[in-house]
Amino acid sequence: MDHTQYEGTTVLDNQGNKVGKISEVYVDDQTQAPQWGLIHTGLFGTKQTFVPLVGATPEGDQLRVPYEKSQINDAPRMEADGELSIEDEEELARYYGLGVSTEQSSTGLVTGGRPVPTTGATGAESDASITRSEEQMRVGAMRRPSELVRLRKTVVTEPVSETIPLQREEVRVEREPITEGGAVPGAEISEQVHEVTLSREEPVVEKTTVPVERVRVEKDVTTEEREVTGEVRKEQIEVDREPQR
Repeated sequence: MDHTQYEGTTVLDNQGNKVGKISEVYVDDQTQAPQWGLIHTGLFGTKQTFVPLVGATPEGDQLRVPYEKSQINDAPRMEADGELSIEDEEELARYYGLGVSTEQSSTGLVTGGRPVPTTGATGAESDASITRSEEQMRVGAMRRPSELVRLRKTVVTEPVSETIPLQREEVRVEREPITEGGAVPGAEISEQVHEVTLSREEPVVEKTTVPVERVRVEKDVTTEEREVTGEVRKEQIEVDREPQR
């Protein structure tokens, strides 16, 4: 891709996540090589940030850069006034972990718009320094469903007993002798029936429904400490010395 093909291209981070689209490309003033891309990010593309185009690789009609989306979004904000100072370039280069040279050539839009500083080293000093990078692990928390709690009301039957007093009537026959003084002439001898009705109490069961308890589910949040382990890579620099003859 040349610098004109970069414009309007969707940028992906090193994990393949969409970052935004390049609205302007800034090239080296001397070599015309693309150096920086101005990306519009955010939900409506209202934010703009710079990302180095050095090391970017095309993927179809998209462009993948070797940086994380969060790193690109958090890059230092520079004024979109058509030009970046050397100080601004150095700040961006340090942020992205690029080498900074004291012999910088200006970069900017091909049409003479905003320059963007170059981050490459030139001259004899290009071999005097190496940028060392390392991975950093960021640990966060993500909320996901763990359990479904449901209140269900069912009907069960259990035995209940209660003791109550019950009354009943019984017959008791009393005989009273009649003395001579108290004798009353009786009637003629005959058959006779005298009836007495006896009664008794029976248990009666009546059931009523009354509310006895209200049950609800409340959520409490507890915090536990959990150790998260992972592996990160980092570069090491070794110095090889070779005697000169």
